[in-house]
Amino acid sequence: MMMGFGYGGMGYGGLGFGIVGMIVQLAIIVGVVWTVVYLVKHATRKDSNSAPGSNARELLAERFARGEITEEEYKRMRDLL
Repeated sequence: MMMGFGYGGMGYGGLGFGIVGMIVQLAIIVGVVWTVVYLVKHATRKDSNSAPGSNARELLAERFARGEITEEEYKRMRDLL
C-alpha cells in the first residue's frame, strides 16, 4: 500500500489538519450567521430618533408620576422640550 502518498484516507491531509480545518470552517460559518443576524436586527430595528424629544418627554412624565419632580418643574421642563 502507498501510505505516504496523497491524503491517506484522513481527509485534509491528516488527522490534525482535518480537525483544525473543521474548526476553521465552523468558525467561518458561525461568523457568517452572526453577521447576517446582526445586520437583519439593525435593518429591522425601529428608529428611536423618529420623533426628537419624545423619549425625553416620556422620561419626564415618568419622573413626574413617581413624584421626583413637582408639577411646576414638570411644566417648565416640558415647555423647554
